[in-house]
Amino acid sequence: MKDCFLVLGDGECFGGASFGSRSPRASELVPGAEGAAGEVVFNTAMGGYHEMLTDPSYTGQIVALTCPHAGNYGCLDEWSERGPDESSMPEIKLSGLVVRSLHSGPVPGGRTTLHEFLKKHGVPGIQGVDTRALTLRLRTRGSCAGVIVSSAGNTLSGEEMSHVLAYLGSVPSMAGRNLLPSVGTRTEKHSGARGTLHFAVVDCGVKGNILRELSLRGVSTTVYPWTASAEDILSSSPDGVLFSNGPGDPAVLTSLADVIRTLLGCIPVFGICLGHQVIAHALGGTTKKMKFGHHGCNHPVRDERTGQVQVTSQNHGFEVDGTSLPPGVEIRFRNANDGTVEGLCHDALSVLSCQFHPEGAPGPRDSLWIFDEFVHSAAAFAAKKETPSCPPAKI
Repeated sequence: MKDCFLVLGDGECFGGASFGSRSPRASELVPGAEGAAGEVVFNTAMGGYHEMLTDPSYTGQIVALTCPHAGNYGCLDEWSERGPDESSMPEIKLSGLVVRSLHSGPVPGGRTTLHEFLKKHGVPGIQGVDTRALTLRLRTRGSCAGVIVSSAGNTLSGEEMSHVLAYLGSVPSMAGRNLLPSVGTRTEKHSGARGTLHFAVVDCGVKGNILRELSLRGVSTTVYPWTASAEDILSSSPDGVLFSNGPGDPAVLTSLADVIRTLLGCIPVFGICLGHQVIAHALGGTTKKMKFGHHGCNHPVRDERTGQVQVTSQNHGFEVDGTSLPPGVEIRFRNANDGTVEGLCHDALSVLSCQFHPEGAPGPRDSLWIFDEFVHSAAAFAAKKETPSCPPAKI
């Protein structure tokens, strides 16, 4: 029986059954209050729903799983992707989950069901949706705003639909949105004993596994909020600076791009996902909104230096415009499916970036070598120059 609906901004409606937290009624939606709505995207991974739910980069989005069945192995807190953000911030970052079939049987001991996990954290889900039709619609016409709403009947009345569409009309597009105030740490945080190398990590919604991968390589970190200045970052005398993944539009993060621009040439700079995109802006390039983005753990990426293709994990709705990049900036990686830019490097300025998530265990180890290259580059730079100083970079 249909008791809730995913309604898209153009009026298309997909019925299903509610699970997780109760979704709001149409009459409860208040124009201008964005919490219930999200940009609807689809994810092509066969598993990993717990990681998706807790990934800060999904802030402000509703995720539809193309895998037809979800929930059979349950949820476990230690799988969370959230980084060292504030305890007051929600554990589940996205606004809603859409699945075709929800597992309703038992899960392994010590774990909670997907339904219980969503309910505990106040996030609605909808099951029984024709996710194939939804995915085809998003591929054909692009991602758009949507909301999951409940109804007393198995349809939405004309009045309810009018109310929902009026609400969705007030939801801003993802393009132009700065969502970093809702993710990431607000204070400086240290991790690991000071060892051979020390990195500053600028937290734009960093995934916890990024910090774990650095730690496995003997790198201690100081995590800074995304509002940190170049002086703040350099105060810990880092050997490299990593700008993390995160949600929203990179084009509006002009202050962050200015900080990166100040650091270019005086210390190795790395970027993952959103960090990669903001580095492109700092180098003089631009970004643009994608039609439906890349979301999943099966995206092939080609290393343009070696020709080798690796399977990668991805979650982004913006891309770097390759035609906007100035001389000296090399496109290091390209998506093997659509040719979009997947990474940059600038050897003279010691810059390396990737659009994909090497910490996401795709392949499962195809792109972990990126961290080794980050560390090797920082070590080589540190051997040449003991104390960072920052003359204006020539870009």
